[in-house]
Amino acid sequence: MAEYDLSKTLIPYLDRHLSFPLLAHLVETGVFPADEVQVAQYELAKGTNMFDYAVSLFQQIYPNQEVPKEFEEKRVNAVSTHERLEHEAQAVLDVITIPDVAQALRQDKNQNLQYLKDNFNLTLEQITALYNFGKFQYSYGNYSGAADYLYHFRVLSTDPDLTISAHWGKLASDILTGKWEVALEELNSLREAIDSRTPAPFASVSSSANNNTPAVDPALSQLHSRTWLVHWSLFVYFNHDQGRALLLETFLSPAYLNTIQTSCPWILRYVAAAAIITSPTPTSKSSSVPQSSRVKNAVREVVKVIQMENYQYEDPVTAFLMQLHVEFDFESAQKELQKAEKVVLDDFFLGQFHDEFLESARCLVSEAYCRIHQRIDIGDLSDRLNLPRAEGEKWIVNLIRETRMGQDAKIDLEKNLIQISRPPQPVYQSVIEKTRGLAIRTQALGAAIARSGAAAAQANVSTSVQVQSVEPVAAVV
Repeated sequence: MAEYDLSKTLIPYLDRHLSFPLLAHLVETGVFPADEVQVAQYELAKGTNMFDYAVSLFQQIYPNQEVPKEFEEKRVNAVSTHERLEHEAQAVLDVITIPDVAQALRQDKNQNLQYLKDNFNLTLEQITALYNFGKFQYSYGNYSGAADYLYHFRVLSTDPDLTISAHWGKLASDILTGKWEVALEELNSLREAIDSRTPAPFASVSSSANNNTPAVDPALSQLHSRTWLVHWSLFVYFNHDQGRALLLETFLSPAYLNTIQTSCPWILRYVAAAAIITSPTPTSKSSSVPQSSRVKNAVREVVKVIQMENYQYEDPVTAFLMQLHVEFDFESAQKELQKAEKVVLDDFFLGQFHDEFLESARCLVSEAYCRIHQRIDIGDLSDRLNLPRAEGEKWIVNLIRETRMGQDAKIDLEKNLIQISRPPQPVYQSVIEKTRGLAIRTQALGAAIARSGAAAAQANVSTSVQVQSVEPVAAVV
């Protein structure tokens, strides 16, 4: 199943430390030759301060060669750097951990900085030592220590760029230490920070152009940040208890759905898998957290997106939903489900949900099959579900008895048939549902047009200001 493995596609959007678990998983699954994966691990480790790990990988790959001397030189430099950064950071940490100082700090970072400067002669440059030491600890694998220092820096720093960088480092550290509740809070905080970074006004863009410095498109920068956040968030959403529902809430929102469609359509595998996993089954446990309409109707929404993006991405997971809900080809859906089962089992993020995925997928097939047919041979439906006849009969009978299908279906065990007697849906009800959907989409489109109109008007005003300020100069010339 190497052709469906996404590791090579995902790793360019991950920090090198986050890539190590994916490569370790490839060694376990055997999707790629182990020696090739070890070479990739070594190339990643060389760029970190985890010298012992890099040396062990080098010895495994090249058993007859001498370890390069550069590793020992880097180790000596790293020890001296560690001592220096620790001394600088500890001077700041000793001040901010004083109980009276901790109580005196407020929400206003500028006020806190002025307080520390007046009372303890701490400057912004000294506070940056927390960031430098946290980043260095992260580089040699002390993720819990890195998280602590980056958190303290982020609370005090007024530098927006370094604060965002500390956000990313803190999120990666929480992921690598397996603190999923804390990681989810950090993920939400980082997403709010990225979403709130509105495009810069026209004046700032023109001023950077006048200074002969390349102007960065704010919208493009925000798109890149969201693309990276989508990939990093997979670690959190597929390990947190409520992660699959939260993934659907985030990824199906307009901003992030547009990001996926524009920059990373392969993420549709995980959106589709999450939609299938969260769909109700007879064996699923009732969640104490109420689901939103977006999560409840996730399969329907995901199918629409998959249908639109089918030209640029397709795999057995997305193809299964396409064949089932668009083509209504149950034979093809059966074949795609067989391949999707293997894809999910080998996938780093989806492997632990293999059984849930398969159970939910079979429920979707059964519901769609029973919606179309009135008389169903239980043995034939068992084949559609990739189940042995005896096991399939038990599974189907249990499904009908424990779901809403039991209201419309009757089981004839003598003839091994299911009789569906579903009353036809009134025409006016169908019209009401379609009209409601059109009304919601029209409202969303109107709001988007209003926002774009307001942005264009602001741009025109800024342009006119620039022109008026230039005209007197031109007249003098």
